[in-house]
Amino acid sequence: MSTRVQHFSLVTLGIFLIGANLRLPITMIPPLLPELKETLGLSPNTAGFLTTIPLLMFAVLSPLIAKLGNTKGNEWSLLVTSFLLMIGSYLRAVPNIFVLLFGTCLVGAGIAGGNVLLPAIIKDHFPLKIGVMTSLYTVSMGLVASFGTGLSGILGTHIGMSKTINVFSTVGLLGFVIWALVFWKLPAQKKDAYAVPIRDAHIWNNRLSWLIALAFGIQSLLYYSLLTWLPSLWQAAGFTKIAASNLATLFQISGIPLSLIAPIIGMKKHGTFFLSWGIMAGFILGTLGIMLTGTNFVLNAISAIIMGAASCGAFSLCIIYFQIKTNNIHETAQLSGFAQSFGYAVAAIGPILYGAIQSSTHSWNLILLLTIVLALIMFIIQLIINRSRPLKKENI
Repeated sequence: MSTRVQHFSLVTLGIFLIGANLRLPITMIPPLLPELKETLGLSPNTAGFLTTIPLLMFAVLSPLIAKLGNTKGNEWSLLVTSFLLMIGSYLRAVPNIFVLLFGTCLVGAGIAGGNVLLPAIIKDHFPLKIGVMTSLYTVSMGLVASFGTGLSGILGTHIGMSKTINVFSTVGLLGFVIWALVFWKLPAQKKDAYAVPIRDAHIWNNRLSWLIALAFGIQSLLYYSLLTWLPSLWQAAGFTKIAASNLATLFQISGIPLSLIAPIIGMKKHGTFFLSWGIMAGFILGTLGIMLTGTNFVLNAISAIIMGAASCGAFSLCIIYFQIKTNNIHETAQLSGFAQSFGYAVAAIGPILYGAIQSSTHSWNLILLLTIVLALIMFIIQLIINRSRPLKKENI
């Protein structure tokens, strides 16, 4: 096997493992919350904060990580953030509330690094296979996260909370080790490529940047809000706790096939146009299905699958925008950092907003109608983005 093939194989494995760590540290925690509350005496608010902290870290650190990547190199910056993720993951196994919160902050910083830098790294290392490699990391992200949700509760029951966290932290360890090998084997000229200062792409002053950031924000809000409240909605509709949990799992895992094909479709001519229509239709049909089918499990399952696929498609489409609406890897990192900073700030508000609306109106249908309205707004924004040329230097 040639050195070039070995290099690309190693980078591919590294991208897969880094992608596997972008949701797993978050999705593995909810099934462990009962034991965390019992062991550490967590209040409900503090327990909920374990999910909110990473989102806030994404919002705060994404622009800084993009700047770090354009100054020190994307590969080096990803190595640093993957190290933080690994350390934070293992720290969460320590039965101490302050160590748990500190470890969660490090995990959030680590995930933010992968979120921001992977699109630029893929564009740099695989310019002719952007769709395929983007599919690889989005599929690994969704697949491993789903396994984390399904297995963490089972493992927690049999081997305890701390050992379960240590088991899943191994994925972070593997990601760091493999990416360290990737960086070690980079050509010297590649490591020194960022010695020349990078010109600012004026992301903040560009109309297209704000449109992409808004699209990313709405899809993040929809995903995290629905992930948080759909189980409660289904229980309120009359489903058992187990049935509601199964429907929520379908919502989460149904997007994996679309995560595989959406980036490939999006890189083709008119691909983003067809994806936009499919995403809009998926959100609306899925939401109406939940509203109108009562306690019919099969029809609700179909609705959950359609809506989950639309949610994953919306995320993949935003990643595609980071790559096809920029002119080079530096702009890709800057746009990724800017859009994700804005998007995850919006996402952190979403579950609170949905909960406040339901609490004040006692209506689940109202938040479902809000979901349809937001999906339509996102669709209009996507159509404008699809017709826009890549970033220009001019201000708005």
